[in-house]
Amino acid sequence: MSMDFNGKLILAPLAGITDSIFRRVCRKMGADVTWSEMVSANGLVQESDRTSRLLRFTEAERPFGIQIFGSDPKIMGLAAAKAAGCEPDFIDLNFCCPVRKVVRKNGGASLMRDPKLVGEIAREAIQAAGSIPVTAKIRSGWHAGMLNYLEVAGELIRSGISALALHPRTRAQGFSGQSKWGQISELVRISTVPVIGSGDVFTPSDVLELFDTTGCAAVMIGRGAVGNPWIFSRAKCLLAGQDDPGEPQADHIFQLALEHAQMIVKEHGENYGVIMMRKHLGWYTKALTEASALRKELFACTALDEVKTIFSDYLERVQCIQTG
Repeated sequence: MSMDFNGKLILAPLAGITDSIFRRVCRKMGADVTWSEMVSANGLVQESDRTSRLLRFTEAERPFGIQIFGSDPKIMGLAAAKAAGCEPDFIDLNFCCPVRKVVRKNGGASLMRDPKLVGEIAREAIQAAGSIPVTAKIRSGWHAGMLNYLEVAGELIRSGISALALHPRTRAQGFSGQSKWGQISELVRISTVPVIGSGDVFTPSDVLELFDTTGCAAVMIGRGAVGNPWIFSRAKCLLAGQDDPGEPQADHIFQLALEHAQMIVKEHGENYGVIMMRKHLGWYTKALTEASALRKELFACTALDEVKTIFSDYLERVQCIQTG
């Protein structure tokens, strides 16, 4: 089995955000590839119910990858075999996550300090995954004094991975400061596998610039897609040489937000589903006029009809203001 990343726009894995429903929303809006939320290898091997739920996906989310993290090569191999049993289009190894609770267990970006161990993990996962392609995501390094992404990438490429994503920040930076796209360009020059560019992609023009300036095979969008799935369709217009249709109007935002909410309610029930949806409603409406007051109303909702009423009232108020 092969996985073609060339020219693709990818929804990045974001813990607690990129669940199956959000992935389907982003696919509808133009994302070419989706990724699972980060899955603990230990949790998979121990058959944790909570961890196993993260493996679930629908055909509408394909091409779809399952991302696993851990630091023990044998455990990562066992986890890769379990992930492969779900028949995703690929399996991804996370050597990128900077979150303290992950790093404390020598997972995620912590492994940037040990390139040889990264290579061992990749070889175990690739062997265990069988015909399912294995990819990896890395950072620039542990801190500014240890920018070893090319060394780590070399270990991964020699192990036989199918593609490599780089978020060009160190673990010490987290998501602060500015990502250094020049590092993606350097990796592209030496890599024999497709390189996926990531970091500070918040607008459709950022997508175009990242492709143009680095020569990366694909672009991964994470925080830029939260509350803004339109970034995929708008970027595709630019990539096709067409004009950017621009920011969606409030009525279009509300329409998609309601579709998203209805999907969650259908799966989780109304009360719990609306509560789960509140954070997304905040993100969808963050750029609107009177956004703070609107969010306050939405965060108090416990029923879908309440959300619909708030949206309807908002549109009426805005129309009154615009018409004087």
